[in-house]
Amino acid sequence: MSKPAKPADSRLHPFRDSAQDVAATHRLPDTPQTRSAAYRLAFNDADFMTREELRPVRLQLELLKPELMLDEMGIRSTVVLFGGARIPAPEAKAQAKTPALAALSSYYAEARRFARIITERSLLSDCQENVICTGGGPGVMEAGNRGAADAGGKSIGLNIVLPHEQAPNAYVTPELSFNFHYFAIRKMHFLMRAKAVCVFPGGFGTLDEMFESLTLIQTGRMKPIPFLLFGRDFWEKLIDWQMLAEAGTINAEDLRLFQFVETAEEALAAMDSWAAR
Repeated sequence: MSKPAKPADSRLHPFRDSAQDVAATHRLPDTPQTRSAAYRLAFNDADFMTREELRPVRLQLELLKPELMLDEMGIRSTVVLFGGARIPAPEAKAQAKTPALAALSSYYAEARRFARIITERSLLSDCQENVICTGGGPGVMEAGNRGAADAGGKSIGLNIVLPHEQAPNAYVTPELSFNFHYFAIRKMHFLMRAKAVCVFPGGFGTLDEMFESLTLIQTGRMKPIPFLLFGRDFWEKLIDWQMLAEAGTINAEDLRLFQFVETAEEALAAMDSWAAR
């Protein structure tokens, strides 16, 4: 059930509240005119709001809604976890589609442990800083939210509507569970408050998020932050990073934009040494 709209604050402006006008439309007489789509208040007309011409407005709304709600919850910074949706929890690895996928369950366990430790530290200092943020789905995303819940803290889930059904995992803090239509706006929200990015093994989605984030840092569109790739063996088998530098398609110093870690402790040490600079 949605929360009732906040009452208008007359100290801010003298105008009638929009929620009052929406309520008033339900008390109108039932006539051909009031039943007409043309008569609906524009902002309360779902058919109008989903028109192709309203795409710029929907983009703005999708940027604004989570931003306002995160501000209202006092979230000042996040630690972002990217990783594969298909990676199973250790207790479920017997159901994995392949032995290789089952073996990756160790990264679920490490993501969960890392998120728990980060959240415990956050709760000891300022629980509005370094809040775990994931894509809100299964796999490594679930592990991140689950670790935060293990510590008794809150966490963010940035879900997205996909052709196949994807519900938020059960460990996302309900008040911080968001849903997106636009991948681009979702990616912005991943990074707007990020104090660190941690990337676990994954597929196309994980690679997309990783390379877009690295590109923003490489090009100076985003300030450098700790950028940690869990599992050197996985990442070096997947990508010949050195070849990119040797070919000249990236600069040698670009290889210093990220670092490999294996454990939660290594990741925490990298974040702490960065903060101490």
